[in-house]
Amino acid sequence: MRRANVAGCGAIGLWAFLAVLGRSASGLPPLELVGLSFAVSGGLGLAALALLGRLPELRQRLAVWMHGVAGLFLYHAFYFAALDRAPAVTVNLINYLWPLLIVLLSGPMLGLRLTRRQAGGTALAVLGCGSLLGGGAAFPAGALLGYALAAAAALTWALYSLLSRRFPAVPPGAMAGFCAASAVLALALHTASEPTVSPSGLDWAVIVMMGVGPLGIAFGLWDWGMKRGDPRLLGTLAFATPVLSTLLLGAAGYVALTLTVMLAAGLVAAGGLIAARS
Repeated sequence: MRRANVAGCGAIGLWAFLAVLGRSASGLPPLELVGLSFAVSGGLGLAALALLGRLPELRQRLAVWMHGVAGLFLYHAFYFAALDRAPAVTVNLINYLWPLLIVLLSGPMLGLRLTRRQAGGTALAVLGCGSLLGGGAAFPAGALLGYALAAAAALTWALYSLLSRRFPAVPPGAMAGFCAASAVLALALHTASEPTVSPSGLDWAVIVMMGVGPLGIAFGLWDWGMKRGDPRLLGTLAFATPVLSTLLLGAAGYVALTLTVMLAAGLVAAGGLIAARS
């Protein structure tokens, strides 16, 4: 279990780079960026399976494909659609309820009891995350659809993560197929709803890095962590994602590293350490 938890933490670390990478390619429409990144991860994954003679791993039940593609595609579709319809700070605040949902739903869905340490650690992490993302949050009435989409994104990723344990025999190679299918869906939606922008050299570098890391390897690591690790612990540690993301944005010069950010980082780190000792 420990190695699986470490794998899950690896996914959390990779996802922390998603915002700074996305900010570096801000000239591309969101769905185009996501679709091209998924195309990279899916293409590289399928090529690796072919070279290793493991393409038969893609032969999975319809329920497995529905779970994998729906989780990857719908989460990102809901999230980026929410960003188009509501203030970004508020969307992030609602979207990052998914770690809390994972912790809370681990009991009724998986029969995993929440210990006092885990509950306390989660409370500290929620406080830290809220102090970071809640600053400047606005809730205009006209953005109600955006709030609903952000909540749908949070619920989608929490359910996808927990339901992964229902498919313990699905090999990690199948993730390549899920990414490829998600790329097709994202690019189709992009074509129908967004203008197409030709990526620059920097954009292509960002697309490749996103496809290899946050929208590639991270999914395999998270799948391993959810199936064989402790979802309660990983759900708590996942609150580090928005904090680490903001720290990286600050290091890149995109946001100011204020006392609030440092306080949030400390609270999330403390919550994670408390939960990890359970």
